[in-house]
Formats: sequence, structure tokens, C-alpha cells
Amino acid sequence: MSERPYLSIGEVLGLLLEEFPDVTISKIRFLESQGLIEPERTPSGYRKFYDDDVLRLRFILREQREHYLPLKVIKGRLDDVETVETAETSTPPRGLRNVVIDQGDRPDPAQHPSARKTPEPLAQSPAVAATNGSLARDVTDALDRPQLLSRDDLVALTGIDLETLQQLEQHGLITVRRVAQQERYDSAACEIAELATRFGRLGIEVRHLRSWRVAADREVGLFEQRVLPLLRQRNPQVRVEVAALLDELVMLSGRLHSALVADAVRSMVEGR
Repeated sequence: MSERPYLSIGEVLGLLLEEFPDVTISKIRFLESQGLIEPERTPSGYRKFYDDDVLRLRFILREQREHYLPLKVIKGRLDDVETVETAETSTPPRGLRNVVIDQGDRPDPAQHPSARKTPEPLAQSPAVAATNGSLARDVTDALDRPQLLSRDDLVALTGIDLETLQQLEQHGLITVRRVAQQERYDSAACEIAELATRFGRLGIEVRHLRSWRVAADREVGLFEQRVLPLLRQRNPQVRVEVAALLDELVMLSGRLHSALVADAVRSMVEGR
């Protein structure tokens, strides 16, 4: 297959997840909508991320994480090319990135992450492989749309057995979608199936996971109260901002849950 000098949004996510485990495809899209990044598009609508696009994303995410700067301030800093270039060793800026080079001078793909081959099948894609054990975090197709999986695909990706899958559906933990009279599963279902399988190996049965479903529904109800006034504005731009806000709320919810459980476990072990 021919090499291409750019990455898809899923491949970019795979590169960023190790340093920024809370980043999502929705957040990358939001940053684009705010004008902080400007990935090119193919005639078919694919996003094309080059080395300097990834560098800008790393700079933005670090400024948010380490300095808690608002996007307007970060955008102002991005206007100063030298600020970004001195953040870490960089490839040539956007204006130079499309300069044609002789084939003999082309960098070795193993040394340059952006010089990648055409994406491999779903099970081997970078976005899937880089999620620290999660097979389905933001699984999307080539046009960045959520990818729906067949039952066979779901089983193949997660290793779940059909009996466990049926139990998950019966307990309302996994929702089956009907598309053209066929059963389909989204990325959330894929991840839940994977996690349920791993819980099962540790002796936690599907019926025990029902409490997570109840807690999740309560949290979503709380989030809905927060964003409903914004959604009533019926403004497309506001809806983009709501998506980013919900991403942030989900991230904070996950971190708070982990912290509370870890504290409770420590108390149990220490006999407090």
C-alpha cells in the first residue's frame, strides 16, 4: 500500500491518549470548531492531520492541563508560531509542510509517526490499540462517524461469550440498535462488553453490574439539568459547546468515581 504523509483523526487520538488519557474525538472536533486547529480535508471529507497539527494539539492540551488557560488565551499564543515551535522539537510549520520532496529523501516511516500506511482493519487501528485495554473508545469510521458493529464483530473484538452478552442486554447495560432490520452495536456497547468480560474473570457477575447502570442514569439526569437550557437555544454552535461540556463532565465523573472507590478500598484494607 502507498504511504500517506498525514493521519486520520482516529490515529491522532491514538498518539495523544498516552499523554492525555482524557482526550476524545469530540474534544478534537470542538477545538477545530473554535479555530484552534485547522486540519485539511480530502475531497471525500476526511480530516488530514500533519505533524504540525498534532504539535498544536499537544500544545493546546498541555496549556489547558498545566495552566488552566481559556481557549481564547491559548488561541492568542498559537498565533505566535515561535511559542509553539519552542514547546518541543517540531517539524516545519504549516506553510512548509506540503513542500514536495524527492522519494529518495523521504523520511523513514519508522522514524516519523506521520508517515503511516493506510489504516489497518478496526481491530488493529491505532485508536483502538492505544486505549490502554479499551477496545472501543471513540471507534469511528473513516468519516469520523460512530461505527456500528455486528454481533459477530462485537464478539470478535471483545472476546465476550453470547450468554454474557444476552445478560448484558437483559439487564439494560447494552442497547441493541436496529439498522435495516439487523442488530448493531455502537462503540459504547463494545466497551461495556469488554469491561463486563474482564469483570467476569475477576468474579463479578453481570447482575452485579446493574448498580453501575443505575448510577450512570442518575449522573446523566444531573448532566441533563446542566445542559438543557443551552440546548433550548437551538444554535448549532451551542450544540458543539454542549458536546465538549458533556465530555468534560463525563471525564470528571469518571475521575471522581475512581477517587472515591480508591479511598473506600484503602479504608477497607487499612481497617479504618
